[in-house]
Amino acid sequence: GCIFCEYPAEPAERRRERLILCVRPHAFVMLNRYPFASSHVMVIPRRHVSALDALAPDEMHALFDLVRDTCAALKVAVRADGLNVGINLGASAGAGIAEHLHVHVVPRWPGDHNFMPVIADVRVMPEALDAVWQRLEPHFRALEIPPQP
Repeated sequence: GCIFCEYPAEPAERRRERLILCVRPHAFVMLNRYPFASSHVMVIPRRHVSALDALAPDEMHALFDLVRDTCAALKVAVRADGLNVGINLGASAGAGIAEHLHVHVVPRWPGDHNFMPVIADVRVMPEALDAVWQRLEPHFRALEIPPQP
């Protein structure tokens, strides 16, 4: 199965374990398990699609509304000086899960460049994922939109 399809459908009690920060009817936010920087998140459509043109207009709007809200939340939550926002479409473009579209949002700060990936092919995680989830979750809880009946 696809974790991007399965995880947001699970009970809310599993969100911390699954690193999910916010779930909306058409999209959700979760921490990246293999981050490029602390607080690296992904904004993901709920429907299993691999390309932007496969999204219906309301899904596209919902996805990018949540990208916008995620950027605002991260700027406040981690005092990000800047943000990288990007999409890797397809495995050859670098998508780890190419079958399910996702948007990366990576907070950046002056001087945050790290030589470890270049020199040693190693990523340094300066903060445990659970600690990041606990710090970010209150900011993202405020972004929830309850499902409409």
